[in-house]
Amino acid sequence: MAIRSMTGFAGAAGECGSKRISLDIRSVNHRYLDVQFKMPDELRHLEGSLRERIAAGAQRGKIECRIQIRQTDTGMPSLSVSHSLAAELAALNDKWRGEWGGLGKLTVADILNFPGVISAQAEDGEVLALAVQSLLNDALEEFSAARGREGAKLQEHILHRLEAAEGIVCALEARFPQILQAHLDKARARLAEAVANIDDDRLKQEFALFMQKADVDEEFSRLKTHIAEVRRVVSEAQGSVGKQLDFLMQELNREANTLGSKAVAAECTQASVELKVLIEQMREQVQNIE
Repeated sequence: MAIRSMTGFAGAAGECGSKRISLDIRSVNHRYLDVQFKMPDELRHLEGSLRERIAAGAQRGKIECRIQIRQTDTGMPSLSVSHSLAAELAALNDKWRGEWGGLGKLTVADILNFPGVISAQAEDGEVLALAVQSLLNDALEEFSAARGREGAKLQEHILHRLEAAEGIVCALEARFPQILQAHLDKARARLAEAVANIDDDRLKQEFALFMQKADVDEEFSRLKTHIAEVRRVVSEAQGSVGKQLDFLMQELNREANTLGSKAVAAECTQASVELKVLIEQMREQVQNIE
């Protein structure tokens, strides 16, 4: 199972009797799953089942489902005539004309224009519901595929930057003994010149501070561990991993900051800055992952 993006779009359209149905699904980033509908009132009774169907295939994201129904030009609904009502109107007209001679005679147009005499045959509600559900299934299939394609791009983006971050850490770790030795040599030379002016307590304090800053083995180890874990999560991607990756980005950034604060040479500071740039680039993309 590959990672999936929270952003995506898909649409489907079809006809049901005299009506044309258009259904679109779109989503953007969101902390949780939020499904919203925009559709005609005649379909509101389907909202619950449609929501369940969408939620079955998504765990995070703000998803909007828009459904529109239009009358087709070529599929005008058939008309039905209430013959009993028309006959009743004609009979009443004859009766009242006999009682009140001043009344005019109803024409055929008058009778047909009377409310309820002519009505458009209603579409079968169950057939319409089945058509909408079928279109939703088609749209969800493409919607999931679109999110998967976007997820593959995010995966590639993150893995590329993980490789770069790992290269920075490994290169600095390999050079650190030389960096440390060079720093020690410089410190020894400075101390040799100023030893006459430094008391023992000050010397011990300076040495303790230096050793504290020089101890970065833990930062190297944690950085490599977090990088390996991000790579595993991105590669295996079991379920919704966006929140897990967001947490790992925070941990990576914390260790990069600590590495910078313990810097004993310009190389350490530069490595910390480069790592934080890569981590921020990954974090921005992680915000899009479901």
